[in-house]
Amino acid sequence: MRLRLPEERPTEPPTGYKIAHPVLSQDGTRAGFTGVSLGGALPYGVLDEARCVYGLRHRTPHRRCDCGFHCVHDRTAAEALLCTVEHRAAVLLEVTVLGAYIRFERGFRYGRQRVRTATVGPCACGSVAAGLTDAGWGRPGWRGVAAVCAGCVRGRGSVSLAGFARLAGEGLRVRAGSGIAAVDPSAGLGISELAAEAALLQARLDWFQTQLARLDEGGERG
Repeated sequence: MRLRLPEERPTEPPTGYKIAHPVLSQDGTRAGFTGVSLGGALPYGVLDEARCVYGLRHRTPHRRCDCGFHCVHDRTAAEALLCTVEHRAAVLLEVTVLGAYIRFERGFRYGRQRVRTATVGPCACGSVAAGLTDAGWGRPGWRGVAAVCAGCVRGRGSVSLAGFARLAGEGLRVRAGSGIAAVDPSAGLGISELAAEAALLQARLDWFQTQLARLDEGGERG
């Protein structure tokens, strides 16, 4: 006897959450995403269909294969994956599950999706992201990009969040997540620790004044 999975017929397409790495095409005219685990070698667009990573010619999702798109039901569960070292540069995606899907306890495996929203995490320095810049890795024909703030760009090639959304098309919304929460440096610190914090602040102030002096000199020459 062959067991059949129970069928669902929702009135609206389900919503799911996942993480992925944003990528730009080699010529800079297209934007998309690539997965963080199975299927990471196959970049996909905002509205796309999954392909079997094993090269098998069956429709996804197939019951006897683990190919297809994957997502979880809970946004918090997807955000938790961003805490791991290997996923710090990934972005959080909110997706609409289209077509046939297989439901699991924590999420879906499915063959077609639309990415509605991409939330970009903070820059490596902890500041809120202003754009995306070369992440130093890629796939054939695609360059991985990662969050960067306005202060860290400093002439590096980058694309704004709105520019990435425009290249991706299909009505994608890209927004910046919050930066790393600040911690009160005086909490539980003794005299020596506070003195070290004061020295660090003074060093940053000296650097800031040096930059202002350079700007003033440049203005006088102009």
